[in-house]
Amino acid sequence: MALYGLLTVAALALMGYAVTPRGRSVFFRRFAGGTQLQMAYLVVFFVVVIALVALIVIRQATLAEEVAVFAALAACFALIVALLRNRIASPPKIATPYTVLTVGAHPDDLEIACGGTLARLADEGHKIHAIVMSDGRAGGDNSVRPTEARNGAATMGLEKIEIHSLTDTRLEDHNMEMVDIIEAKINELKPDLILTHSSHDQHQDHKAVHFAVLRAARKQPSILCFESPSVTSEFNPQLFIDITNYIDIKIHAVQDHRDQAGKRYLRWDRLKGMANFRGAQGKLELAEGFEIVRLKDSIAGLK
Repeated sequence: MALYGLLTVAALALMGYAVTPRGRSVFFRRFAGGTQLQMAYLVVFFVVVIALVALIVIRQATLAEEVAVFAALAACFALIVALLRNRIASPPKIATPYTVLTVGAHPDDLEIACGGTLARLADEGHKIHAIVMSDGRAGGDNSVRPTEARNGAATMGLEKIEIHSLTDTRLEDHNMEMVDIIEAKINELKPDLILTHSSHDQHQDHKAVHFAVLRAARKQPSILCFESPSVTSEFNPQLFIDITNYIDIKIHAVQDHRDQAGKRYLRWDRLKGMANFRGAQGKLELAEGFEIVRLKDSIAGLK
């Protein structure tokens, strides 16, 4: 009975791990259909717990013991098969990883625009750093939005995210401050690649960040512009990055921004629909599109 008790505690601990931020991240980063697999995992371990409790309570019922053990083993076997079938193979690590700096205006901009790309680059071994210029107070609760941005960064696998509190919706008033922030980070990291907003964007903050990046990164060899929901019809991507294995991670990272729940452009079907559209343009299944400001040949292998 003591063994069954220990196994019950272990099963409960595994269930608890699955609902922690780190545990949830494992499902979305390593398996296709992460939401369904997480639910299946919880159901299986619930069955295991019930079976173990039955073994403890019904001490003399041999048939009940056999049924409980069979149910637990069958559930575990089914889970293992599902995990193996849906496992996402990690991409090979790049021999010479590079440093990426991505700069956004608001706490959820990076996840929406290039969350799949950032997660893929992180898995390939590149070091991803992020700057967010405002805490998003004009569009939500600024007491929680920075924390949500950090959660999203962790989901995508970023090394570090730096969140500032410049005036939301008025970032153009902080042009020199933004340039100084970006220049300082460029001098610190010496990034090989910078990702930021496009100039073809209706949102004034996005455009302000774009021009601040161009000024601060005037000597940088590689700059790409990502696609926000507010881009204009003039947004014209020339580079398409395959995120077929990373769409679930992107959606999960966006959903980390619970304060923004309910906004139409954050819906999973909208995110996947855009990835489908850009994928079709790039002859891929699912993709994110980028405008090229300039791109050094040594990292032009992004596809």
